[in-house]
Order: sequence, then structure tokens, then C-alpha cells
Amino acid sequence: MANLKAIRIRITSFKSTRQITSAMKMVSAAKLRKAQDKIVKLRPYANKLHDLLVDLSLSLSDSEVENVYGRVSAPEKVLLIVITSNRGLCGAFNTNVINETRKAISEKYFDQFQKGNLKLLAIGKKGFDYFRKQKVSMLPEQNNLYNELTFNNVSVVAEQIMESFAALEFDRVELIYNQFKNAAVQNLTDEAFLPVETIPQTGNRKITPTDYIYEPDKEEIIQELIPKSLKIQFYKAVLDSFVAEHGARMTAMHKATDNATTMIRDFTLQYNKARQAAITNQILEVVSGAEALRG
Repeated sequence: MANLKAIRIRITSFKSTRQITSAMKMVSAAKLRKAQDKIVKLRPYANKLHDLLVDLSLSLSDSEVENVYGRVSAPEKVLLIVITSNRGLCGAFNTNVINETRKAISEKYFDQFQKGNLKLLAIGKKGFDYFRKQKVSMLPEQNNLYNELTFNNVSVVAEQIMESFAALEFDRVELIYNQFKNAAVQNLTDEAFLPVETIPQTGNRKITPTDYIYEPDKEEIIQELIPKSLKIQFYKAVLDSFVAEHGARMTAMHKATDNATTMIRDFTLQYNKARQAAITNQILEVVSGAEALRG
């Protein structure tokens, strides 16, 4: 009977776990639908604005107008922006970003790391808690962005990064995050944020900028369009990661719910077999006792 009691306790535990994971799955699904609408609407605008930004930077490369955000130099001082989540239970979502960041530090920017010229800006508690324990220089955390994820709040952080780059505090800024593809798939992304990269030459074909008519002039375009585009790109990256997080958590909780259901089924079968064996033993004991009394 002790064995039966232990199995009942485990079945009850699995049922409680299934209730929790099922509820978390539904919550993540609701948040995913809401956040997915934002990223789907933002992407076409952000991508087109980015194309204009690259094209404008290329057109300014041979002009007398200075573009402080297009300054290209040897990456002596590097900033890596690591975007993770504040909470776990989302599969390998955070682990993938952390591993990609570690790879960038140990391979791509190892010399800068050794010289102390590499810094990390963590958006998300999971990434911040991990790298805080490592020997990496960290900027102040920005975990509160997820409390109210709006363009205005995110653009404040983006503006601080842009000012640091313009002040020559960094030569290169990169974003490492999960890009949302669908609820089950997230694309791990490592992309340059600053400097604004121009379109490279491909093969024997030289890509030339589009002949735009600038109104009122290029200087004002630089002051308005380029900073706005960079803020949009930064907001898109954070929002992409936020949507991908809910997709990853919904998928993880769906798998956890299915696993709990499988365990409940297996342990219920095991319980029924053990109970049937116990009843059979009791019947044999009664029959054996009756035969003994009759003898």
C-alpha cells in the first residue's frame, strides 16, 4: 500500500504541474497575439526606413556633410547589447543568446575583452544576472524596459547609446537577440547597430545610391531621419525579442503540458497494475486462509 500511496502522490503532483503549465501556455498565447500584431505592423516600416538610412549614408560618404553615426574605424572599443528576458521557463531562448554572446567575446572580440575595451549592455534580467558574475564590464541594467515596452521608453536607451558612439566612447555597437519568426521558431541574430553600414560592392557591380531630392537639405535629414531610423531599429530588435520570448514560452509550456499528460497516463497505468496486484494478493490470502481453516 505504501507503493500505491507514493504513486498517487506523484500523479497528483503531475496534475498540479499540468494545470500550471497549461495556464502559462494560455497566458503566453494571449500575450503573443497582442505583441505579434505590433511587430508585424512595425517590420515593413522599419525595414524600409533602414533601406533609406543605408542609402542616405552611402550618398553622404562622398559629400561634405558629416554623419557621426556612420563613422567607420577599427573596433577598438566595442559595446555588445544582449537582449534576453526577465523570466525563464522559455526553453533555450535565453541560453542561445548567452552562448552567442560568449562566442562573440571569446572569438570575435577577444583582444578587446583582454584589454578591457569591451562592454555589455544587458536588456533582460537573465542576461544581466549571468554576465554580472563573469569578468565582463557591464553598463547599468535596463530590465525595466519590459514593464512598459513603448517606443518612447526604448528610444531613451537608444539615444544614450547613440550619444556614446558620437562621443567616441565606442567604435562598434552590436545587437544580439532572438528574432521572431513564428511561435515555434526564433532566429538568433547578431547584427550591427552602429556605425550605420553602407551597401558594400558586390562582385563587379558597384551599387550606387538612389538619386533622392532632399527637402529641405541633407544636414537636416541627418539630424532628423538618421537618429529616428536608429531608434526604430533598436525598438524593433527589443520588440522582436519580446515577441519571440512569448512564442518560446508558449511552445515550452505546450511541451511541458504534453509531457505531464504522458507522465500521468503512465503512472495511472502503473497505479492500476499495482492496485490489481495488491487485490489479487489479498484474494489469495483470503482463499489460503479459508483452505487452512477447512483443513
